[in-house]
Amino acid sequence: MKAEHLLPTVEDTEQLGAALADVVVPGDLVILVGPLGAGKTALTRGLGRGLGVTEPVTSPTFVIARVHTGGRLPLVHVDAYRLGGAADVDDLDLDVTVADSVTVVEWGQGLVEQLTDEHLEVRLDRRDDDVRTAVLVPHGPGWAHRIG
Repeated sequence: MKAEHLLPTVEDTEQLGAALADVVVPGDLVILVGPLGAGKTALTRGLGRGLGVTEPVTSPTFVIARVHTGGRLPLVHVDAYRLGGAADVDDLDLDVTVADSVTVVEWGQGLVEQLTDEHLEVRLDRRDDDVRTAVLVPHGPGWAHRIG
């Protein structure tokens, strides 16, 4: 899987998420970084579809976290935007589910990296022409091997 992606449509962003589903394993942590409208939830929706999740994957902004089961792996989708710090993350008990699931955290940079020994950071952006970009940044040898 390549590290840099040009995503002209929301569907392209979802397809990148579906492609990530082919390389994730239990215990993976994916941290989504980017401004509002950059495609964080669209990428997660595609990841869920790629994992075989049949229920809708929507933004967990108000509920903070959702667990989607029924796919190849459980998908834990977290929106850390309103969390005040590491103590709020601890209150979510993500460490209980992280080993058996794929955990995706929107706005999680600087808050959740300690949950696993390595993680994938996906830096999303939205250009003035509405084309989105994604850069996959592996942290750790396992992700570095999967993202070439």
